[in-house]
Amino acid sequence: MSRILAYTSPAIGHLFPMTPLLLELTRRGHQVHVRTLAGQVELLRGLGLAAEPIDARIAAIEHHDFGAKNTLDALSASVDVFVRRAGLDGDDLTAAISSVRPDAVLVDFNSWGARAAAQAWGGSWAAFCPYTPPVSSRGAPPFGPGLQPLAGPFGRLRDSLLRPLIMGQLQKRYLPGINGILTAHGLPSVTTTDGFFRSAPLTLVATSEPFEYPHPDWVPDIRMIGALPWEPAAEAPAWVEEQGDPFVLVTTSSEYQADEALAQAAVKALAGEPYRVVITMPAGAANLGPLPANVRVEQFVPHGPVLARAAVAVTHGGMGATQKALTAGVPCVVVPFGRDQLEVAARVKHAHAGVRLSKGKLTPERLRHAVRRASGMADGARRAAAGYQAAGGAATGAQALETLITQHHQPTPR
Repeated sequence: MSRILAYTSPAIGHLFPMTPLLLELTRRGHQVHVRTLAGQVELLRGLGLAAEPIDARIAAIEHHDFGAKNTLDALSASVDVFVRRAGLDGDDLTAAISSVRPDAVLVDFNSWGARAAAQAWGGSWAAFCPYTPPVSSRGAPPFGPGLQPLAGPFGRLRDSLLRPLIMGQLQKRYLPGINGILTAHGLPSVTTTDGFFRSAPLTLVATSEPFEYPHPDWVPDIRMIGALPWEPAAEAPAWVEEQGDPFVLVTTSSEYQADEALAQAAVKALAGEPYRVVITMPAGAANLGPLPANVRVEQFVPHGPVLARAAVAVTHGGMGATQKALTAGVPCVVVPFGRDQLEVAARVKHAHAGVRLSKGKLTPERLRHAVRRASGMADGARRAAAGYQAAGGAATGAQALETLITQHHQPTPR
């Protein structure tokens, strides 16, 4: 069996989807070491994983894209964070490799310095992406603005015109920082973002069709393995088990994103509606004023038991929260606030698994109407859930990683 070292960015929204894969590798007899957020180390050790914290200075570099004036400024702000963290996480992974001496390394897609360090290391390595990666694909619209696929000649024309414009802006903001990282690790520069994001021999992506668009040109190095919803074992509060109206679960980002407006709108929109409304605000609660009798606000509550009794989930467009709801067969209202969330919202619409509502059009009245519409779209959510299951999940990911390790260690034929 192999010794595998996993390295995550400082976000539970990336660690938690990776956890089922790490547990599956452990179940298969591999020795799994993890470097992640200091606050999650004891949790992972309790699951049987050999966990240690990442450099504390990495988590101290926090996202500030929520203060950007437009999408391009927000993109630049995200790049700034990834590049500044890369100056630390590359050396952090190199030190971990020296200590653990792994047979393979699994790197979080957002840890740019760590992926450069893994590539420079020269051993078996793979990337893990809990969201749709910003990689170009024939037949799919360019990543970023949340466009729907458009078939036929008009769709091909639209994408051919927009792709260089959108990708040009992406590369203008990404490439200087990326090439600085590569140079620091003794690696050659790249001329496209795809050259960086497809540098791993294997990238495991935690989604699948029909929620995700078809990407036939991603294989064999990019594998969609389905959603990997996971949360720490926790006893559900007694009120979850009580009989009553179905729940509407409203979620905000686990990394602060100034999305309090979603919670504020939900309080007004769903007051008096035939639902029990649960608003979770893991990044810190806001002042939502007096709460109606059918609304409660929690910093944390296990989502699984709530979703098992839910009619609709209202999300900020985070991939983890949205796919967790769809995996439970619960349709979504998605109000994207930035990052990859426009793309998540577009895929919910594409899968007929819910409703997309623009942040700029968010009002209590529109949100109330969107929840009512989404409540009739459970069939689309169940189709998405079936697609996730068919993709194989953690078992498929573990098998792909094992194959990579085996191929890397095969002797060269003479």
